[in-house]
Amino acid sequence: MSKKAVLLVNLGSPNSTSVADVRRYLREFLGDERVLDLAAPLRWLLLEGIILRTRPKKSAHAYSTVWTKDGSPLIVTSRSVQQKVSAQLGAELPVYLAMRYGQPSIASVIAKILADGVSELLLIPQYPHYAMSSWETVTAKVYAEVALQSPTLRVTTVQPFYEDADYIEALYTSAQPYLEQPHDHLLFSYHGIPVRHLRKADSSKAHCTVVADCCNVCSPVQSTCYRAQCYKTTKAFARRANLSAEKHSVSFQSRLAGEPWLTPYTDYELVRLPGAGIKRLLVMSPAFVADCLETLEELSVAGKETFMQAGGISFQQIPCLNEHPAYISFLIKRIQTWAGN
Repeated sequence: MSKKAVLLVNLGSPNSTSVADVRRYLREFLGDERVLDLAAPLRWLLLEGIILRTRPKKSAHAYSTVWTKDGSPLIVTSRSVQQKVSAQLGAELPVYLAMRYGQPSIASVIAKILADGVSELLLIPQYPHYAMSSWETVTAKVYAEVALQSPTLRVTTVQPFYEDADYIEALYTSAQPYLEQPHDHLLFSYHGIPVRHLRKADSSKAHCTVVADCCNVCSPVQSTCYRAQCYKTTKAFARRANLSAEKHSVSFQSRLAGEPWLTPYTDYELVRLPGAGIKRLLVMSPAFVADCLETLEELSVAGKETFMQAGGISFQQIPCLNEHPAYISFLIKRIQTWAGN
């Protein structure tokens, strides 16, 4: 009889807030060809010659502002999710956790899975939306490790769930207490990607950024279009929460300099909105299932400061799904559906 198991994979985090650990983490993260998708010599030159000379110290300071007594908030939360899901599933269906970068590594966890005698694996990338730098790199790394260590391991992958009804319901349930507070506007701040990545993911090479209003024109290529999927999440959530069009908007954060990224930029919107009469702002980040540096520092600290200095009165960051019971239930339902087949 085959033994089944589940593998949750998220981004990862440095081992500590030391500059050396942050530099090591950034080298692995930004050295991924699906993140900095340049020719290998150019990627090495950019990474080693520029980024790793300046960014580790700044990032280490940022990490230090959100680090907990138990370590990285992303890792701590991810372990909690693993434990809560595992507790409901029982020992017969073990749940493993790996990180795309850092520890626990995908390679080491796959080795553990094989040592435990697992023959069927459900991979759940902790990314609701497709992007080559997130969902794709996780799945590619897992399949590469499986091919290397044991090609007979059968792997099923949960596809991006950006408009899954249960996911939207989980988002709404977790956000509802904040939506009931007085506010003028809800800003959906998604992680940005280079515009070039949209075109690269478009297999037709004739839709993304080519067709007018491409994200609102139905096309099969939207199955790999990050921006279109972000807007679909937003529309689905707005319908569930009965949000009018003027009461919510979308922006994109965390860009790198040097080329166009998805717009509008979150930091620009945080300056613009108070001048448009929006003084009490709610912000949520559906691209992340767990709070991390981008939500806890970039938005909740730096973003709030930007908004308040621009004339805002109140700024409330809605927590990510984290280990909310509604998200645990979403994962359990997906797993049990697979396990029952």
